Amino acid sequence: MLTTNRKRIGRRLAALVAMLAALVLVAAGCGGRGPETGQQAKKITIGYIAWDEAIAVSNLYKVVLQRQGYQVQLVELEAGPTYAGLARGNIDLFLDAWLPQTHADYWQQYQGRIEDLGVWYDQATLNIAVPNHLTDINSMEDLRGRGAEFGGKITGIDPGAGLTRTTRDDMIPKYGLQGEYSLQTSSTTAMLASLEKAINERTPIVVTLWHPHWAYAKYPIKDLADPRGAMGAAEQIHAAGRSGFRADFPDVTGMVGRFRLSDQQLAGLENEINSAPKGQEEAAAQRWADAHPEVVRSFAG
Repeated sequence: MLTTNRKRIGRRLAALVAMLAALVLVAAGCGGRGPETGQQAKKITIGYIAWDEAIAVSNLYKVVLQRQGYQVQLVELEAGPTYAGLARGNIDLFLDAWLPQTHADYWQQYQGRIEDLGVWYDQATLNIAVPNHLTDINSMEDLRGRGAEFGGKITGIDPGAGLTRTTRDDMIPKYGLQGEYSLQTSSTTAMLASLEKAINERTPIVVTLWHPHWAYAKYPIKDLADPRGAMGAAEQIHAAGRSGFRADFPDVTGMVGRFRLSDQQLAGLENEINSAPKGQEEAAAQRWADAHPEVVRSFAG
């Protein structure tokens, strides 16, 4: 296992303790609530899922908001508990809501209890990918009849992810892969470790992935064509707030409304954080912010 994987796996294990504490936070209703004026004005809780753009952007917001005097708590959860926390008011802000498809179930479930704060990225896609060394597999159609080569599995991510649901409920049946492939769920970290191992050993693997993601810059991989449209069209990444967020945090709402990152900027931010030692994600976001003051000024002033 390469050093990068050891760091990422170590980071994920360390995060499990934080996740357990976060679950207690959501259940107990101890989120950072309160308007921007008064004693609790500067407390804000940001929930995030273990997707790299969510980790990167949430840490960037923590850095920027702390510079403006906020006390910021980051809470890592799976998608379902994150939306539940927003709906209960225990989480103030979530920056990785994929719409209209990936997080549609959660959005519909909590409709009216979550505020849509706007779009900051509009070319998000769900994908099925393989290493470039599999030169004769270029479409999802090509997977049929070749399940034995892949050990009968598609290597996926978190069980509660929208990408998992789309792959299981849409992609596998639409391409007639039932009975030949099963979707193996674990975590993004475990999926990437398996992908890197397969690339190094030049063995077959098929994984669930998404854009934007730094893996496309790091690894020789390709997305499989999706002629049946099983994975859906390009989506938008929204920021979402708890009910009352706009009224309680007008300045942050304005910041979120101005926030945009290009593919190159987002990839650079993700790479900076991914390359950092475990527990140093905030410091990595600080370095990126210091190196890109014009980007920070564009939304934070």
